[in-house]
Amino acid sequence: MAATRLELNLMRLLSRCEALAAERRDPEEWRLEKYVAALEDMLRELKKQSSKPAPELLNEYSRKVDFLKGLLEAEKLSSSTEKALANQFLTPGRTPTTTKERTPATKTVHLQTKARCTGKMRSELLGTDPLAIDDSEELNIRKRKGLASDEKQSAVELDAVLQHHQDMQEKLAEEMLSLARSLKNNTLAAQNVIKQDNQTLSHSLRMADQNFEKLKDESDRLEQHAKKSVNWLLWIMLIVVCFIFISMILFIRIFPKLK
Repeated sequence: MAATRLELNLMRLLSRCEALAAERRDPEEWRLEKYVAALEDMLRELKKQSSKPAPELLNEYSRKVDFLKGLLEAEKLSSSTEKALANQFLTPGRTPTTTKERTPATKTVHLQTKARCTGKMRSELLGTDPLAIDDSEELNIRKRKGLASDEKQSAVELDAVLQHHQDMQEKLAEEMLSLARSLKNNTLAAQNVIKQDNQTLSHSLRMADQNFEKLKDESDRLEQHAKKSVNWLLWIMLIVVCFIFISMILFIRIFPKLK
């Protein structure tokens, strides 16, 4: 299916943005940010059209626009380490935007940005001039890119560098996944310990309640038993008193007073 006018305009603007991103820009440069915002609007309009491109092509456009947007956000960070880490997680496009490109421009931009961040970090550690290191890194990249007779070898070297960075990203992702699993296991273990402690505490509380109830019952029984003992003792004393009284009367009757 032939590309629509909106898609052609998007491709042209995307190619222009990739070219601007590859250049060393002034901090006050505003065109790239405006162009990326326009790309987002055009991409949204393209997705709403009935004659929109294939889903794979739309995903590629979205990947490149997200890459440029993430690149601008990474450049706004203050620390070189933060910039390098942010660039590490950017995902460039997989296919060239125009037929003139042998390697996707976003991959080249990604490599150049990583080289600049690495040079700045190195200059901060060694105390050298970051501009000189950036110029050296960028000059080397431009030399590798500009050798027409050695284009194939440069592409292989670029692919090797990109593969190295991809491996680093995968290794970092695996380490983060391992840390997440370890944290999950520790959390589950702590949760099990807390659960067991709660069960033990609940069992102790139940036992304490049962013992309290038993103690209360025994206290009531002891109180009743004490009351019964007092009652029996009282009756026995009354019987003894009555017996003594009757015995005295009989004694007096049987043995009258001597005259």
